Amino acid sequence: MRKLLQKLFSPLVIRLANKYSSRPDQQRVHSALTALYDDIRQRPGKRGQHINLPDQHRIIIFSDQHKGDRSYQDDFVQSEANYLAALAYYNEQDYLYCNLGDSEELWENMLVEVMMHNKQTFEAEKRFLERNAFIKLFGNHDLYWDNDPLASLMLEKIYGQKLKVYEGILFSLSVAGQPLDLFMTHGHQGDQHSDGNWFSKWFVSNIWGPIQSFLRINPNTPAYDNQLKSAHNQIMYDWTAKQNNLALITGHTHQPVFNSLTHLERTYIRIAEAKKKADTVTVQKLEAELLAGNISGAVSPRLEYSKNTYFNAGCCCFSDGDITGIEIEDGHIRLIEWKKDSNQVPQRIVLEETALLNLLG
Repeated sequence: MRKLLQKLFSPLVIRLANKYSSRPDQQRVHSALTALYDDIRQRPGKRGQHINLPDQHRIIIFSDQHKGDRSYQDDFVQSEANYLAALAYYNEQDYLYCNLGDSEELWENMLVEVMMHNKQTFEAEKRFLERNAFIKLFGNHDLYWDNDPLASLMLEKIYGQKLKVYEGILFSLSVAGQPLDLFMTHGHQGDQHSDGNWFSKWFVSNIWGPIQSFLRINPNTPAYDNQLKSAHNQIMYDWTAKQNNLALITGHTHQPVFNSLTHLERTYIRIAEAKKKADTVTVQKLEAELLAGNISGAVSPRLEYSKNTYFNAGCCCFSDGDITGIEIEDGHIRLIEWKKDSNQVPQRIVLEETALLNLLG
């Protein structure tokens, strides 16, 4: 039956997908980001929270788990062990947990299926909520949390208490006597598919996404398309370059970015620097990692950037089971990875680190 429906409807759906694709439009994305940022500053509590951070702070940011139903198409299965180990570590260390959206894969699954097969992860997240240390945002694959009238009831059923899901979060703090804003959102803002009015969001969440999933049509979004990842990152870079004393942290593309460079781009820069110093050991080590496919990033790295204030948490559903995230702790920001060692024990690895002071300007 699926093959028959694919033959009948796939050409039409593909034409519609291309016509109304998720290809990022700079003006639309920039306008959407500015509108969300201004709205949170001027009317906190509606579309997002505005929190003033104390000098001592600990925040962990993860995005894009895409929890599913344990079927062949469940991208989260391989990463669950690393995710659970990471949450246990950060909860024990009293971190505030910010989830940037697409935590539940609701284009491909019914919510009840996701709830049934992910009880451990929901319980681990619940422990943060019990300490009032859990902030949950929605993305384009879990728009349900923003537009379904039963969403609040289902959240209470999952977590045992009420939880409001926002579109963004803004942290304000003082660094060296100057103000710094850390603006976080999923990153699908300006997407014609999933950032429109109430009806368009409902249509994508409940009809369009499931249709593409059933017909097994690869959605034209930055999470699945390397060219769109690069285009999306460029647009985000350009928006942050226009801001002062502001850093933007998103998810959506599944591609870790630190200081406006993907981990892959930074690796190419390090290789170039090592070659200048005739450091053959470092060159061989980094090139071996590239050949082994251990570095995540775009296919064709872009080595120029404007400001170092765009970050991306990556995702918690890499095919090898690794997960990436962003830590913010006492004046520093880090890109971290959790992966299993040779004994299959999850380990925390710091990939990049810089002082928040370097984000000013």
